[in-house]
Amino acid sequence: MARTVAASETKTNKNYEVFLSFRGKDTRETFTGYLYEALCREGIITFMDDEYLTEGETIRPQLLKAIEDSKVSIVVFSENYATSAWCLDELVKILQCHKEKNQLVFPIFYKVDPSDVRHQNNSYKQAMDAHEIRYCYESQKVQKWKEALAEISNMKGFHLKQGYEFEFIQDIVNKISTKVSAKQLPIEEHVVGLQYQVARLKSILDIESNDNTFMLGILGIGGIGKTTLAKALYNSLCNQFEGACFLFNVRETSSQEKGKVCLQQMLLSKILQKGKVKLGSVDEGISTLKERLCTKRVLIVLDDVDKIEQLQALAGGCAWFGSGSRIIITTRDKYLLAVHQVKRIYDMPMLNEHDSLQLFCQNAFKTSSPPTNYEDMCNRAIRYAKGLALALKVIGSNLIDKDLKEGKSALNKYEKNPHIDIQSILRISYDSLQHNEKEIFLDIACFFNGMRSDYVKRILDGCGFYSEDGIRILIDKSLIAIEHGYLRMHDLIKDMGRDIVKQEAPKEAGERSRLWFREDVLEVLTKNTGSAKIEGIKLDLPEGVNWSDTLFKKMKKLRILIVRNTSFRSWPIYLPNQLKLLDWKGYPSKSLPPGFYPEQIAAFNLCFSLLVLKRPFQKFEHLTCMNFSCCQSITKFPDVSGAKSLRELILDRCKKLVKVDDSLGFLPNLVYLSASECTQLRSFLPQISLPSLEYLSFDLCSRLAHFPDILGKNDKPLKISETYCFKRAFRFFC
Repeated sequence: MARTVAASETKTNKNYEVFLSFRGKDTRETFTGYLYEALCREGIITFMDDEYLTEGETIRPQLLKAIEDSKVSIVVFSENYATSAWCLDELVKILQCHKEKNQLVFPIFYKVDPSDVRHQNNSYKQAMDAHEIRYCYESQKVQKWKEALAEISNMKGFHLKQGYEFEFIQDIVNKISTKVSAKQLPIEEHVVGLQYQVARLKSILDIESNDNTFMLGILGIGGIGKTTLAKALYNSLCNQFEGACFLFNVRETSSQEKGKVCLQQMLLSKILQKGKVKLGSVDEGISTLKERLCTKRVLIVLDDVDKIEQLQALAGGCAWFGSGSRIIITTRDKYLLAVHQVKRIYDMPMLNEHDSLQLFCQNAFKTSSPPTNYEDMCNRAIRYAKGLALALKVIGSNLIDKDLKEGKSALNKYEKNPHIDIQSILRISYDSLQHNEKEIFLDIACFFNGMRSDYVKRILDGCGFYSEDGIRILIDKSLIAIEHGYLRMHDLIKDMGRDIVKQEAPKEAGERSRLWFREDVLEVLTKNTGSAKIEGIKLDLPEGVNWSDTLFKKMKKLRILIVRNTSFRSWPIYLPNQLKLLDWKGYPSKSLPPGFYPEQIAAFNLCFSLLVLKRPFQKFEHLTCMNFSCCQSITKFPDVSGAKSLRELILDRCKKLVKVDDSLGFLPNLVYLSASECTQLRSFLPQISLPSLEYLSFDLCSRLAHFPDILGKNDKPLKISETYCFKRAFRFFC
């Protein structure tokens, strides 16, 4: 009969560390007994004594449960191991747990050749022949035993032919102790959506391969759940390596005095299983890490990395670690991963609606679905959080024990004033930016979220910012994204940016750099409290507004002015010449204010306005975009010979437009030209030379009869919107 020893902290605790399977008749008092005692001295296992195995007790469920709960199973193959059906059933269960739960398995071939176990030769053949006779009506059972013996004998284990058993046992104990010492990290109680992601990351990590060492980056915005995912992944893998270490808060720790040295010491101490390691400098730490870990197969998680120096000090290259090692890095910065040549990157997604609802309800109600009558409030919270795990947990936790009325009131508050715990996490990414990127971020958060990226870049460049590099940095830090050519920013990140602006002057809107909130803008307009600190204003005030004609005179730094759906009882007699963007839908006057010459302006968006456009645009050499669509007072488009940077011109639905100035046909950088539905336009220009033009449209210009002669050749293919109205002239253009 087989004897079994199970590892446990106490006899009644079923959370075993090591399960030891052996044929007690042969090895209980010799090799296996010594192995068991050595493991006990390391504090790894506790003997399951005979009182657990009293005669007549049904012990099989206990033992199967012990196998399932163990981290490691050790199978001692002695000469007569296979004679026990009990041992063979244990073996089948052990291999099942190895496959399904990633349990570690170590075979020990005690004075037995592994090939005898693999091919069932000698004593193993005799035992299996006897089983085939005894279980002739259960041939599948015997076949499973044979397959299990063949499978486990191919695993890496220990083989003692002869020699000093003490040294052999000590080697086993040392290796086992490194496996069971990797403690599971605690994960918060309510976690959803992790199982699929962990499985996906494990396939990316290819743990079974020992040939290569590589790094994996887990990328995402703050609060998305990178650390939680990394902990779950670490817990599922840590026992499969010679050493494992999870370094939390690398960003915060490394910012302290000797912080990087401290992290190096923690890493070495954890993996080498020694007391506190002393290092004198980062350089010494690098040398020690390379020397001590270059032969070890290790799992290392570096959590919340934000600077390349941190990676250079802790995991400078794959050659630092033994073959088969895996280094996992969580960060908000994609560029950092690129610089460190991390090829495998997992861009962590937001939670979907189903998982968001479950996470929120678990934190708010301790259930996985909304209570009766709370469905609308829960859906509102889901829309607010937009898949950000941190927001769902924080808001949900703050709604515990609140009734429906109190819950709705709390959501009203969060929508107007974002929760400080959420903002503090999200703001970490903003605080790491340089001045140029901070300004770009705040402009997008306040004015440009959801707009075309190429258009916004031109405005930002006109403001003196380096938009191409700046926007790339914001994307790398997971603060914005570009989807189908449009800038996208998560609502909570947008709220964080706007809150930063509010904190510039919490009680005085006129002292802030940017204004977009209706009440704040209305206060500044009606009370004339604007100051020189204001750089941008967005107005969206459907009601009629009384304002001071000289309101903008105080705003010496105003560079962005966006007006939507706003009616004024008078029109401005002054606009700042520092403007880089004048975006005023329905501009109320026939002309721009006298003295308004914004020489650095990047864009005029004045659709639906009353402008006549008698003044030429000769001085605006930085102008890139002009939109005068639906302006019914324009009859002639003026001279634009000085606007050499112009890339986009829109004159759609200008019903009274009859003529355009010849200068429009000779703009070297014009890419987009549209004059659709200009029903009075009879001819465009006699000649054009537009080498950069990519799009041209005269849709529904029913009176257009002649196309100009084309001088030169376009550098890029030209897309022409062809309609019936100019088929007669189209052949000239082609």
